[in-house]
Amino acid sequence: MVNFTDSFYFRGHLCLSTELLDMNLYEFIKANAFRGFSLKLIRRFTKQMLSSLNLLKQHRVIHCDLKPENILLRHPLHSEIKVIDFGSSCFENEKVYTYIQSRFYRSPEVILGMTYGMPIDMWSLGCILAELYTGVPIFPGENEQEQLACIMEVFGPPEKHLIEKSTRKKLFFDSMGKPRLTVSSKGRRRRPSSKTLQQVLKCDDEAFLDFIARCLRWDPERRMRPEEAIRHEFITGQKASMARIPTRDTSPVKRNNTVGGARPLPEPPGGFKANSMRGRDIGISPHKPFSTATRRTSGANGAVMGGTAAKRVSTGNGTAGITIGTSNLPRAAGRSVSAKQDLASAGAAIAMGRRN
Repeated sequence: MVNFTDSFYFRGHLCLSTELLDMNLYEFIKANAFRGFSLKLIRRFTKQMLSSLNLLKQHRVIHCDLKPENILLRHPLHSEIKVIDFGSSCFENEKVYTYIQSRFYRSPEVILGMTYGMPIDMWSLGCILAELYTGVPIFPGENEQEQLACIMEVFGPPEKHLIEKSTRKKLFFDSMGKPRLTVSSKGRRRRPSSKTLQQVLKCDDEAFLDFIARCLRWDPERRMRPEEAIRHEFITGQKASMARIPTRDTSPVKRNNTVGGARPLPEPPGGFKANSMRGRDIGISPHKPFSTATRRTSGANGAVMGGTAAKRVSTGNGTAGITIGTSNLPRAAGRSVSAKQDLASAGAAIAMGRRN
């Protein structure tokens, strides 16, 4: 979790400062030419994200905007990450907004106008992990109608009792409860249950597929919880029946992230050069949440938070400033733009056998 360092008023505005961090995971994916990463690296990231979600759960806080842009590396050549941007967050019993989460990572219950809670963050986690593996969003809907169609294309329509709880069901389903036909701007029609998760991810790793499938269950009550996730085979490497339930002292997602923390990334292959970048148009980025709330912005230098939910809920994992370990690289604050881009490409060159 990002560390809060200080607060002050400037011209009537409350400013919150945080530790200095590096590029976000979207930039990291982009620097690797949108080719995705190895399961080994994704597992390191997942352990740390689960640690953050466990801490949020202890404080009954919903992040409400988990996405690659809100997960930052501490250093481009290390795999330690921090979750930032609590500008949309809320306490579970003090929900403020109806429309939350960035569209690609928005849970079905939010789209359908149902009651939501902490499981919406686990849905976002599943979407993030899929994107880290493939390099592209798993559900790239142009609008909410197509977003739901993208989900149904893989997981089929939601169960009847979930549709009945929806306050917006008429937008997505006819009077018989059948999905309405949606056509994208490119003329694409998405048919429910026409793809499998394995086909979409082009992945044969059963543990990884099962982990994501459990994060992406329609019913939030049946969705995997953070404390279950840390015992999953994808994290432990052991079958559930054999996996030893970790204690407070031996948990793989301890608050200090000693496992999956600031390990150096593998050395990039010689002569690596990132391909031309194929990115999302920042001006119309679907990563911007569809929310009636005034947005707070965040960047690679930390997070700007606001509102009640921005109360500091943790001292975080580490201290202010940036750790560069044994690296002889200059501090992030002193890097030129070109040098930082070179570091980004080198860090992302962990295109080291991405299908480990």
